[in-house]
Order: sequence, then structure tokens, then C-alpha cells
Amino acid sequence: MVFCCPKARRRGFLALFFLLISFSSFSQSKPSLKKLRHQIERELSQQPGTFAVAFRDLKTGQELLIREHENFHAASTMKTPVMIEVYKQAAQARFALSDSMLIKNEFKSIVDGSPYSLNASDDSDTLIYTRIGTKRPLSALVYDMIIVSSNLATNLVIELVDARKVTQTMRDFGAKNIQVRRGVEDKKAFDQGLNNTTTAYDLMVIFDKMASGKAVSPEASADMIRILLDQRFNTVIPAQLPKDVKVAHKTGSIAGVHHDSGIVMLPDGRKYVLVLLGKDLNDESAAVRSMATVSRLIYDYVTH
Repeated sequence: MVFCCPKARRRGFLALFFLLISFSSFSQSKPSLKKLRHQIERELSQQPGTFAVAFRDLKTGQELLIREHENFHAASTMKTPVMIEVYKQAAQARFALSDSMLIKNEFKSIVDGSPYSLNASDDSDTLIYTRIGTKRPLSALVYDMIIVSSNLATNLVIELVDARKVTQTMRDFGAKNIQVRRGVEDKKAFDQGLNNTTTAYDLMVIFDKMASGKAVSPEASADMIRILLDQRFNTVIPAQLPKDVKVAHKTGSIAGVHHDSGIVMLPDGRKYVLVLLGKDLNDESAAVRSMATVSRLIYDYVTH
């Protein structure tokens, strides 16, 4: 028979006690994906409206998906697919990003080819309207299309690359439901329900491609991320995150609709894709705050 002295037993009990405490603390500090889902659903349920969430950790492959295949009016999130198509066609030598483009304000409706124009007062970029009749590099138009969501720049770029080709490229990427049909403010098309639409899942797919260097090429992907990092509208995904977290993203909003989508890059090199879509919003400001809280909840999950 082997006897153990009281001191040894006490040390053993203490070691076991602290081990259990450590394990308990770890398990509590890292919520399960199921718990995270409940936290997100509880937060979003406080707001009238319909929300979709698509999260993918690019290191672990973990995903959290809520209404990921539901269709939403794309608003300005469709400008990311348009940018990808620009880089694709530039890689095919159809044009160069340095090419000059004439700034004009007359476009053709996809319904009947009739002309329409945009109003500067309805655009987040008013400066471009003072440059009508002059020329600017295509690269500058793409940059403004993304960072200040310039509608006029967008229409010029879409006219160049063809909306149907944008949609086909998204299909080639594996984004099965994104529809880029037209430019901005085509009222005849809007009245017939011919809108640009997206799903949270499809936006997640294309940002994953970009983050992994597979959107056209590693060089093109890196350059597009560089542009997205300069985004001027930062009320959702980055709003509650630490300042040293970088977010390469594109927002979109119209009446009752607010979206954000992009790549979150942590200081330690880890990345994840996050897409937050909202529609039928009665109180858009409150909905935006809740969506920003969801972004923080996901950040806390990834980093704990």
C-alpha cells in the first residue's frame, strides 16, 4: 500500500482545482458558434426589419449564416462586382485602368433605350458633376465608385463593362444569385422591378475570392482591397471595432435598406469575411447600430 502525505494530497487537489478553473474560464471566454448565433439573433430581433448575416473565418473555415440566400435589393453593394469586372477586362487587355474616360450624364434605360440622367442632389458624390465634359482616368472613377459610392462614376463604368458581363463573372465565381442588371437611377427599369439584387452568401463568396487572391489575380485582388480599405462610410462593420483592425468593405443603402460587406483584417494577420444586409427598416439609425453590434459580437468571437 502506498501512502500519500497530507501536503502532497493538498498540492494535488489544488493543482486539479486550478486546472478545472482554467478550463472553465477558457470555455466561458470562447462562446460556441451556437451561442454566437443566439446573441446575433437576439440583437437583430430588437429592430423591425429583415436581416441577413454571412460570416466566414478564412483561417478555420467556420461559418455563421442567417437568411444567407434571401434576395435583397443590392443598393451600392453591386459596385464591388462591377469593380471586379473592370479588373477582369483590364487583365484581358480590353482597356487599361489608366485610360481616360469622358464624364457625361446621359445614359440609356435597359427597358427601351430611352435617355435618362442623374441628379447631383441624389448622389453621395457631387464633385464629379462639376467635371462633366472633361476626362478622368478609369482608375479614378472606380476608386470614387467604391470609396464615396459615386453613382455617376458607377454608371460610366457599367456602360463600359456591360452589366450582363458583371453578372456572368459572378456566376463564374460561384455567386449564383447576384444580379447586376443596370446602372443607378434607371427609373423605367425600377418601375418594372428590374433591380440589382444580391444575397449575403454571394457577397461572402466574392469577398472570399478577393481575400484569397483569386479575384482575377493576386495583384488585382490586392489592388481592389487597397481601394476598399479607403471606404468613407464606416457606420456598420468597422464602427465598434478597435482602431488597429482594418476593414476592406463596401456599403449600400437606399430607403429602408442598409448593407455592409467586406473583409476584416486583424493585427495578427487573421482575416474573416462578414456580410450584413438589412431591408424593410423602419428606424434605419437604430438598425445600423444593431448591425454594428453584430459586427462587434463576431469580432469578439474570433478574437477570444
